[in-house]
Amino acid sequence: MKNTSLILVRHGQSEWNEKNLFTGWENPGLTKKGTDEAKHAGLLINDLDIEFDHLFTSVLDRAKLTGAIILENINQKDLDSIENKALNERFYGDLQGLNKDECRQKWGAEQVQIWRRSYDVGPPGGESLKETGERVLPYYLNEIYPLILQGKNILVAAHGNSLRSLIMHLDKLSSDEIVKLEIPTGAPIQYIFDDQGKVLIKKNLIE
Repeated sequence: MKNTSLILVRHGQSEWNEKNLFTGWENPGLTKKGTDEAKHAGLLINDLDIEFDHLFTSVLDRAKLTGAIILENINQKDLDSIENKALNERFYGDLQGLNKDECRQKWGAEQVQIWRRSYDVGPPGGESLKETGERVLPYYLNEIYPLILQGKNILVAAHGNSLRSLIMHLDKLSSDEIVKLEIPTGAPIQYIFDDQGKVLIKKNLIE
C-alpha cells in the first residue's frame, strides 16, 4: 500500500494580521500578500504531485479562501471540501478586534504574553491552547485520521492555534514545547504516513 500524505497550511496573511489585531473567530479576508502566500503554497504543493481526496477547512473565510486558492494552483479545484468550526482559530474572547500593542499597554506585556503563549491560560472570555486542542483533536481523530488509515491524501487549511494543537499530537510535543512553536502564514507542512497510520516523515515545504 502506498504512503499517505497529510498537508497542513495556515491561511495566508489576513487583513487583521496586517493590522496586528487579535482575530480569533472574527472573519477578515486575505490581504494581497495573503493571497500571494496561498498561491505560493499551492505551487509548492503542486510540485509534490499528490492527488488529494479531501480538503478540510475551518468555517472562517481566510482559511476557506486559502484552501480554494491552493486547489486552483494544484489543478484540483473540484476537490471535495469539508468545513467545520472545530478547525477554527482559537477564540480570543474579550481581546478579539483589539490591537496587540494596545493590549500590552493596557494589561502589561507579560500578561498578554501569558494569554498568547501559555498552554492552559486563556484570555478573558476566550480559549486557552489546551481548550482549542480539546475540540481540534477529537475532530481530527474522528473525521480526518480514519481517512488517512484508508490511504486518502488530505489537505487542511486552518489557523495558527488549531494547527498547533494538531501538530502537538502528531509530533508528540509537550505543553512546554508546543507554546514555543510558531507556524508562519502560507507555509505548508507535509506529514507522510505508512499504511498503519504512523508518521514516517515530516517536511516543512518552506524552511
